[in-house]
Amino acid sequence: MSITQHKKAAPPQTSAQWPRLVADIGGTNARFALETSPQQIEKIEVLPCNDYDTIIDAAREYLRRAGNPKISHAAIAIANPITGDWVQMTNHHWAFSIETTRQSLGLETLIMLNDFTAQALAITQVLPEDLVQVGGTRPQPNAPKAVIGPGTGLGVSGLIPSNAGWVPLAGEGGHVSFPPFDDAEVMIWQFAKKKYGHVSAERFLSGAGLTLIYEALATKEGVKPQKLTPAEISEQALSGSSPLCRLALDIFCAMLGTVASNLALTLGAGGGVYLCGGIIPRFIDYFKYSPFRSRFENKGRFDAYLAAIPVYVVLSKFPGLQGAAVALSNHLKGCSNNTAALGGAADGAAKE
Repeated sequence: MSITQHKKAAPPQTSAQWPRLVADIGGTNARFALETSPQQIEKIEVLPCNDYDTIIDAAREYLRRAGNPKISHAAIAIANPITGDWVQMTNHHWAFSIETTRQSLGLETLIMLNDFTAQALAITQVLPEDLVQVGGTRPQPNAPKAVIGPGTGLGVSGLIPSNAGWVPLAGEGGHVSFPPFDDAEVMIWQFAKKKYGHVSAERFLSGAGLTLIYEALATKEGVKPQKLTPAEISEQALSGSSPLCRLALDIFCAMLGTVASNLALTLGAGGGVYLCGGIIPRFIDYFKYSPFRSRFENKGRFDAYLAAIPVYVVLSKFPGLQGAAVALSNHLKGCSNNTAALGGAADGAAKE
């Protein structure tokens, strides 16, 4: 798991183990909470990122609202690759040093991890009632799980079984090149390529991506695109008031089917595919019967292989917070068992 860790020393017995600060920061909103005991997440607040100049300002405002509790340990999941001390967010203007953030907030421990690494870890804690199955059979035991989710961007991760438990993958799969499936998608891809150059999967499988698909279809039909938000496109699609919006939503779901099945094949995800993010739950009833599942299984000689893989829509409201809490717990357990574990992390993590 790619996590950058910053610390003073192995946590002394006198440090405040609880509560812990956990956060999940996306391109639009920063979600903060206190973990008061294992997986007991309380005092959740959602703060608009644009309301704060820095991540430190947002964290301090949350702690002020929470009554300024004494915090020693914190974990922040963020929509960005974590490759060292400096973080420059891809979908927001915040840029910061992790170590400076730790010192400014007076923390003993601060770990940062990719938001979809946290989403993957949250799958290990998800309740059955927070999952809606869309096709497939039963998950294979001890098989990899794929985690993918469109939101402000497109997050991609996975869980690999090991003797030590589930190992989450930290990657940037949302930025792989998008593969058009048919002539309609080739046309949409060409529209996006002319506009942006490289066309990643995230260009289409995100809130802005739904708008982009709609704009491409309108342009092809010689219709002036209305200035519609993704939510408005979805609403008009589902109400039947706009055939063009319905086509855009159908194509969005089909594209997600292609990318999700590619991920499932790459990981050998017999343990299931988990769809996270804030978009799909908004139209879950439509999604069950959308083109998603037929496209997911449309892989020629591997149709039967994919037909067996269950897909789950994750309805948990704050999975990133749960995943951050799991990562922090795992990290602190490692510290208590092996002080040297604090000395570094994968992918060029900075050291004090």
